[in-house]
Amino acid sequence: MRDATHRLPSEQHRASRPGELLGSHDGSALRIAVVCARFNDEITLRLLDGAYEALYRLNVSGDRRAVAWVPGAFELPLVARAFARSGKWDAVVCLGAVIRGETSHYDFVAGECARGIQDVQLDSGLPVVFGVLTTDNVEQAVERSGGRLGNKGDEAVVTAVEMANLLAEVRG
Repeated sequence: MRDATHRLPSEQHRASRPGELLGSHDGSALRIAVVCARFNDEITLRLLDGAYEALYRLNVSGDRRAVAWVPGAFELPLVARAFARSGKWDAVVCLGAVIRGETSHYDFVAGECARGIQDVQLDSGLPVVFGVLTTDNVEQAVERSGGRLGNKGDEAVVTAVEMANLLAEVRG
């Protein structure tokens, strides 16, 4: 289930406002890399399932995608940067799950992971999508990884495809 912020404007909207760049959801010409954290794998495997479903639905063929596994969310930005710098990929999706515990570890990992992913995106000029759940408990993570609130892995791939296509349009 996707909320209104993730929907593309209708065809009527496109027709009524020429010159708007929206980014297509056709991934057939794109190469998408996914970096997935093993920590909390009962959740990250669900996110990856959602990502695979979206890659298939958006026509990103098997030979135009790669998945790399890292130990945890803190390591996501480093491998995302390696993919981005390789020049072989149009977008990178980072998947992970940081679940609050009884220590301050959560705050450090979640914040630094987000900052690192944003830095890679801005430094590389590629879409590097934050598909990392930051939740208070396992139940919230389950709801966002294929439960009643959808699958953020799926949404992250949709965002990556849309942004890669939009940047191609902008760069023209």
